Formats: sequence, structure tokens, C-alpha cells
Amino acid sequence: MASNGLINKAILLVGGKGTRLLPLTKETPKPMLRIAGAPVTEHQIRKAQRAGITEIVLSTSYLAEVFEPYFGDGSRFGVSIKYAVEETPLGTGGAIANGAKLLDLKDSEAFFIFNGDVISGHDLAAQAELHRSKRAEVTLLLTRVKDARQYGCVPVDETGRVIDFLEKMDQPIADTINAGCYIFQREVLDQIPDGEVTSIEREIFPKLLSQRKSLFGLVDEGYWIDMGTPEAMLRASRDLILNPITNLGAAPSQDSLIHQGAEVDNSAEINDGSFIDNGANVGSNVTISGSIVAENAIIEANSVVIDSYIAPKSRVISGSRIEGEIFGF
Repeated sequence: MASNGLINKAILLVGGKGTRLLPLTKETPKPMLRIAGAPVTEHQIRKAQRAGITEIVLSTSYLAEVFEPYFGDGSRFGVSIKYAVEETPLGTGGAIANGAKLLDLKDSEAFFIFNGDVISGHDLAAQAELHRSKRAEVTLLLTRVKDARQYGCVPVDETGRVIDFLEKMDQPIADTINAGCYIFQREVLDQIPDGEVTSIEREIFPKLLSQRKSLFGLVDEGYWIDMGTPEAMLRASRDLILNPITNLGAAPSQDSLIHQGAEVDNSAEINDGSFIDNGANVGSNVTISGSIVAENAIIEANSVVIDSYIAPKSRVISGSRIEGEIFGF
């Protein structure tokens, strides 16, 4: 039995192109971008493993070939990993249906689905318990936001039952939004057309509600971030380093994270949750705050880097000031 009391299988949706993160995603898929010492997907896998999940399917599409060389069969992370590759993108619904073929699900078995670009501190066991106690067919993670206009909203009643799925609107009727982590009963897969482009959010969930299926939402007030933009990615990396989130397994709280393969001059000041990756070289009297310095980048002496992403193998020349930039592409 999984430590979440119920569920030991999951699909991780990592097929997105990450267009809002360009140029970072030109040669690296969004879920493989490195934050706080590891690819986003690794942070998610380690959280899942600690919650008792033992089997994970990575549902891939864009630059699918980069995942398996890094994660292998999953044994290094204490799980079994398989790879479902979409030859053409199938949308969230199609990706779930495609990935589920590799899970060998039993009748009435439940499984998790994680969006590959979301970092969340919520308790997977609490979501599983709500799913079990309500005998739900789908249980969504919901989070509260100050302004739901850019997301669309998911109102729930006092019992947590989902009332509706509403598109973006000028005056949202609720502050709860879909936070990108679901539990499905296997039977829900029967509602998803095989091999077709399908949106779980815009097509399948509203269809299930129209059929009066049992959909519930766990409203979590904890940490949540959609890593859709470079600014959000930098913020997620800082957050994981400065205030490691329950169950995510980032390094112990510290002011910065410096890979053991990086070279940093003793006079350099690295702070505010900065991450210096493998092979990076940071020169004398350099200040780096709230930034990511990617693999094999060089920061020459007397430079200042603030709230920025320094691309792999790029060079910041001596005396430069880089602030709020995506540098080196």
C-alpha cells in the first residue's frame, strides 16, 4: 500500500513546448530546465516517490528524446519510469490516454496525473484521502489566486464538489483555479477518445459534469507556481532554495545553491536564492542575486547579476551589470 494510503501510479505530463519560456526552451523542453539543482521533472518525481508512488509514466512529445537518457528506468530515483511518446501533440486529454496504456491499471484503480510545469507544496496524501472519502471519479487540486481572470475558475460547493469549469472572464465568480494535479479513476479514461487531440480541461471535465459524475476539488492554501515564464521559473528556483517546500525535497534552506562542479571565487557574493550550476565559473568580486547561472557559463570579475538567467556556455564580460534579463541566447 502506498504511503498516501491509496495510489501508487502516476502520469507526468511533460510534452509541452514551453513557448512562453523561449528562448530557454529552444533546445531544452520546459520540464528539463534546471532549477534549484535539478530539472523541474526531477523535483516532481522525488515528491511523488516520497508520497508512495512507485510507477510513473512520462508522457512526452516536444524533444522527447532528452528524458530517458537522464531518468533511465527510474531506479536512481526509487521508482519505475516508462515513456509514452506522442508523435504529434495530443493535448492534455490525449496525452493522459496515451500514457495510461503503460500503467497496467486495474478496474476501479486510481492514479495521479501531474502537469509538468507546476511546482506545488500540497499534500498528495490529503488529495488521495479526499478522493477516497468522497468516492470521487476525479479529484482536482485547486489553488486560490488574487486574480483569476487570466486562468478561468473552478467553483466548488461547501463539500468540495466541483460545480463548473469556467473559461477566462472579466469578473470570475470564484478565486479557485485548476492547479494541475488530478486523481482519476481508471473508468474516466473511457471518456477520452484514443489517439485524438483532446483537452482534459475544456472538453473532458465539462463532459463529466454534464453526466453528473463525481468531481471534487481539494482547495490548498499552500505554495503553488506555474512555471510558464522565465520570471516564474527564476522565482520557483529561488523559492525552493530559500524556503524548501514540504515534500519537494529541495536542498536544506540556504541562501544559495552552488553545484560542486562550479568554480566560484572566494570574493564573490552569491545570495537571494541564486543557483550556480555545474561547470559555471564565477570570477572575483562578482555579485549574483536571485539568479540562475547555467552550466558552463562564465561570469567575469567585477560583474553584477540580479534576477537574471545566464544561459549555458555564455560569458558575462568583466564589469557588466545584468538585471532582469535572459542573457546569452
